[in-house]
Amino acid sequence: MQAWLDWARGPAFVVAFAFMLLGLLRHFALTAWEIARVWRRAGDKRLPLGKLLRTTLAWLVPVTRLRNRFWFGITSLLFHVCILVVPIFLAGHIALWARGLGLAWPAVPNEVADVLTLAAIVTAVLLLAQRVFSRATRSLSRLQDYALPPLIAVPFATGFLMMHPGLNPFDYQATFLVHVLSADLIFVLTPLTKLGHMVLMPSTQLVAELAWHWPIDSGSAVERALGKENEPV
Repeated sequence: MQAWLDWARGPAFVVAFAFMLLGLLRHFALTAWEIARVWRRAGDKRLPLGKLLRTTLAWLVPVTRLRNRFWFGITSLLFHVCILVVPIFLAGHIALWARGLGLAWPAVPNEVADVLTLAAIVTAVLLLAQRVFSRATRSLSRLQDYALPPLIAVPFATGFLMMHPGLNPFDYQATFLVHVLSADLIFVLTPLTKLGHMVLMPSTQLVAELAWHWPIDSGSAVERALGKENEPV
């Protein structure tokens, strides 16, 4: 078991984390390239930067949109906050980075981390239930939409059991191994699934805005494609 743990925490973690970073960097680079290409071809290069910033922040923190689907919005927002805060600001994780790379930053108290961990598990279950029981959401869902919430909940559940061994009915090392392997799997899946929206989401409003900035000759191109040159509109 110790050999598996050493492998999961060592080579497997390094490969999985590097794969995630490189994959997210690829997403970002391709998106930036396409944005630049479209902007160069746009007939109107003026962009309402203030409006774009406000709209992007409104999508990242959807307070104004919670009225339409209040409970789903609250659940989704809380889920995203928890799964970002706990892995980054847990004292145990920070200690590992400090030991490995000499990097450290302030941690949240363990009591707060416990609450956020439980909240992540509960909201993951609620999001899955919403996918299953909402007809509108179910019609738009793919396999990954059902698989990702429970998968993300696994490292949080095992991490909580590791922090509270008195509540853990399983072997500690087995729990530790599942915790690390599930986290490694999430790293690998991040750039391959909708989890990649962590780097793509801030650019969606800019992409949507640029989509309406047609190239100068776009009207003529449409006419030629439809065989309607020189015909009245």
